[in-house]
Amino acid sequence: MFFYLLRRLVLAASVMLLAISLLFCLVFLVPGDPASVALGPRASEAQKQALREHMGLDRPAIVQIGRFIGNVATGDLGEDVLTRRPVSQLIARALPNTLILALSAIAWAILLGIPLGCWAALRQNSLADRLIGLLSTSVIALPAFVVAIYALLIFAVTLKWFPAIGAGRQGDPVSQLNALVLPSLTVGLSWIGYISRLVRASMLEVLKENHIRTYRAFGIGERLIAMRYALPIAVVPVVSVLGVGIGSLLSGAVLTEIVFARPGLGKLAFDSVISRNFPVVMGTVVVTSGFYVLANLIADLINTFLDPRVRQEL
Repeated sequence: MFFYLLRRLVLAASVMLLAISLLFCLVFLVPGDPASVALGPRASEAQKQALREHMGLDRPAIVQIGRFIGNVATGDLGEDVLTRRPVSQLIARALPNTLILALSAIAWAILLGIPLGCWAALRQNSLADRLIGLLSTSVIALPAFVVAIYALLIFAVTLKWFPAIGAGRQGDPVSQLNALVLPSLTVGLSWIGYISRLVRASMLEVLKENHIRTYRAFGIGERLIAMRYALPIAVVPVVSVLGVGIGSLLSGAVLTEIVFARPGLGKLAFDSVISRNFPVVMGTVVVTSGFYVLANLIADLINTFLDPRVRQEL
């Protein structure tokens, strides 16, 4: 187990190193000068050059990459070219809202997707199974921004059940929870359908295995077999998919934060790209990549505890 964890940590560090390097290459290809953005069009070329030297933009790319990686290792994500504030402070203010949104979307997907998939598997080829399959396929095909716009128009503008924009009043949990319902359901809706289909397929495979037949032979009830012996194995693919799909959840959160005007990491990254604020863009991408790698690592560790077959291979 120790060597498995060590291998995963080394792989995670390698992925982060590669992501940062690719990020720098992409930033150099994007048109726009951070110094010109920070100082404005009336600044002289000498002032722009001085700021470039202060930001290290006059150095070779390989030196900038090495410097940035070293700063990231110490928790320094650079300085905002517009406000001169540390990027880490801007991200620390926006990150909780995005994490709450992503975790709420995952909660919707788990609390609704797993029971629906299990129910469909236990009633294979029934009317309920076909209806769940139809609804699941339908919501999977819907883009997040389309769901966000229609949810905003129907439930916020027309019915006025939920607020249209914002993250709720500060210090008021009820207001914040009310403002979270629509965005989180928007992000998690497609995952509800995807997980229900995945759980159904996995559950049907597990129910055909030999050890399940043995439990039936001993007279154990079908519901107990499904909940206690089949479901923990059937959800292993769900954990893996959620670990890999955290990137899709975060991208869905970006669009949702823009539509619902929620202060979060996605809106911060979007505004930074529009204003060519490269340090903030790089900081948000690094943090997002870190959460992606961390989610995959946690998913692998959870799988080792859920599935005995994985533990035997370690």
